Order: sequence, then C-alpha cells, then structure tokens
Amino acid sequence: MTRPLTIAACFALAALSLPAAAQDTPPAAAPTAAAPVGNAESGKLLTYTCQGCHGVEGYRNVYPHYHVPKIGGQSTEYLVNALHEYRRGTRRHPTMEAQAQSFSDQDIADIAAFLSELTP
Repeated sequence: MTRPLTIAACFALAALSLPAAAQDTPPAAAPTAAAPVGNAESGKLLTYTCQGCHGVEGYRNVYPHYHVPKIGGQSTEYLVNALHEYRRGTRRHPTMEAQAQSFSDQDIADIAAFLSELTP
C-alpha cells in the first residue's frame, strides 16, 4: 500500500538533497512526533495471522535452516523496531516484509503492546 508523502516529508527530502556547502548553519531541531501508544486489544485482532507461523510449537517455515521465533513476551521496543525494519526492508524476510508493509505506525504499536503482554 502506497501512501503519499506529507508536505513535511517533502521538505525534509528536499533539504537532504542540498549540497553540503549550502548548509552552513546547523539545522534547528525539529519537533519529534510522539510514538503512538499501543492498544493491546486492537493488537490482538491484528495478530491473528501471526499465529499461523509464530504461534505453533516447533513450526519451521519453508527455509529448513530458519526457525520461526516465538514473539509472545518479547519487549515492546524489540517488536516495534523489528516491524519497522521489515517495513523499510532493512530486515529481510519476504513474508514479514509483506506483512509489515500493510501496517501503520499505530498498528505496529498495537501489535507490540499485545505481544509484549503474552507469557512466552
């Protein structure tokens, strides 16, 4: 799913493309958007398909050398970072990349909130 860039993102991309010499003064610190607060109940609904691979004891995916990790009980920070990395393509696994690209930042926060509360 493709989403249009916001005006702020367009300005940020334009600033990055300026030559280094044109950036004499250090840029002012931009206000950072607060990370969304996760809702575990919403996350429970979003993790339904995750159970197919991550919820089955001893399950291995199609790559015989790759063991599917248990994600229940992982830290919220770890889960959020992993899903963002899959969404950006900096962490590679075709199925996870496809899943993560369908999630909004709020979805990721909700998923992490739910999964981090589970007992491993």
